This record gives sequence, structure tokens and C-alpha cells, in this order.
Amino acid sequence: MSSGPLLVIGGAEDKTGTRQVLARFAKLAGGASARIAVVATASSLGDEIIDAYREAFGAVGVSDIVAPRPRTRAEAADPAHVADIDGATGVFMTGGNQSTLSGVVTGTPFGAAIKAAHARGAVVGGTSAGASVQSEHMVAFGRPGATPKLRMAQMSAGLGLLPGLVIDQHFDQRNRYGRLLTLVSHAPHLLGMGVDEDTAAIITDTHLEVTGRGAVTLFDGRWMTSNVDTARGSSALLASGVILHSLPSGSCFDLEARVLLPGLGGRPDDLRETHAVRTGTLEHRIDVEGALGDQSRT
Repeated sequence: MSSGPLLVIGGAEDKTGTRQVLARFAKLAGGASARIAVVATASSLGDEIIDAYREAFGAVGVSDIVAPRPRTRAEAADPAHVADIDGATGVFMTGGNQSTLSGVVTGTPFGAAIKAAHARGAVVGGTSAGASVQSEHMVAFGRPGATPKLRMAQMSAGLGLLPGLVIDQHFDQRNRYGRLLTLVSHAPHLLGMGVDEDTAAIITDTHLEVTGRGAVTLFDGRWMTSNVDTARGSSALLASGVILHSLPSGSCFDLEARVLLPGLGGRPDDLRETHAVRTGTLEHRIDVEGALGDQSRT
């Protein structure tokens, strides 16, 4: 049995308009016959975030939604929560505080169930915090900015569904180029992946496809030169020789060979309509929570 696809969503995905990214997730989960587990552990918004995703997935044809939401590591060992994952054809992790999500889920029976679901062929996806936690090494928090600096970001442990990657989200919108470069400078063997809002990297084995309104940015630092070993304080870092890939919707990429593959490279017509979220709406509050969930601590 082959592993299922992974959807790495950069946050603020359209939940009320064309729902391009969520519709793709639903299709991969089985369409009308899908059973989707929405995991809102990272969120502080309460049941309303579940209702928002229940409505969004319902609008693209999925009515069977379960909502396991462990809030502690003890709850993540609850057989009832594990059973919800075991019976799902798709597991979707919402945005919020990614340190909370990692702290509750990784290394627990619930986290093991998510990995087992992926291994048996279910689609596993997440937005914002739910995107970052899919990698083995994940962004815990950090500061925005274009210039990489020594103490700009910090990593913690993720689920390990995507070894060899470190993922950042709300990438262009929150100017997170510098902190992803910082992490790649510290660990050049990791492929840095930055995903824009309302955009998804769809990963099957080593094949990556981009869909959505923005782009996926990749930093390949295998042959880079850096001064990370001699820099001090919060000084700017040398990051020379990093290979940059900016992949718009329709692009395809081989994650193992780290090369571009033949693909569409364009924007589907149905993505040209502007996606605007009104301030104060539930969708806006969900998007803001995801974007702020991994900011620098003070």
C-alpha cells in the first residue's frame, strides 16, 4: 500500500469563495464519500473554527466530518480521538499556535495515528501551523524580515511526514524569507519550503505540485557557504550559493532530485477572481490567528 498525498497549505486558504485548495483536499480524500477529520488543536477559536471548516468542506461535497481535538498529551492518548483518525480518509490540521500543536500531538498515540493514516493512503494536510508540523524539523517561532540573522528563528520537532524539509507559511505575506534562510543556514541539508497564503504544495512521494493563488518558494542550501558557525549575537548571516526556486500554480518539482519537472506553470482561470476576506469575519479571524501563531516571543 502506498502512502497518501500531503497538502502543505500556506494559511488563509479561501473558505467561502471558489475554495480551490480545500476542494483539492476533498477530492483527494474521496470526494462525496470522504470522511475528513478536522483537527483544531492549534486553534484558540473554539467550536466556531470546526463549524467554519464543516461548512467549507460541505460546500465542496463532503458531509462526513469528525472533529477530534486533543488539548493535552493525555487527551492525545484517548482511544476515541485515535479512532476518529483511524476511520478517516483525510486528516486536516487547522492553523493557530504551531508550538501548541507540536507539543500536544508529536510522540503521542494521536500523532502516531496521523502518521499511520498517511501510510495507509489517506490524504493528510494542514494550513499554517498544520502545514509546518508535517515536517520533521518545524519552525517553532521567529521574526519577519528579508535578511537572515543568527537568532531570527527557532526549530522544534514536527510529525516527520516530510523528512528533509523545513516549512514556513504565510511566506510572502509576512515576509518570512530571512527566517527560512536562517534555518537553512543552520541545517543546509534541509530543503527550505515557504508557502504563500491560499496556496498549497501537494506532495506525493517525491513529486510536488503547486496549486492556489501564490507560489511555493524553495531554498536549496546543500552547496551554500555560510558564516553561521562564527556569527555572533543577532548579526546578519552570510548565505551564498543558495539555489532558489519560485514555483507558481501548476509548477511541478522533484523533491529528491531537487529539479523542476515539466508542468503547466500557469494560473488556472478559476483562480483569477480576487479573494478578499472582510475584516472581522470568522474567516478573517481564522486567517489572522494562523498568521500570528508562530510570531517571535517577547
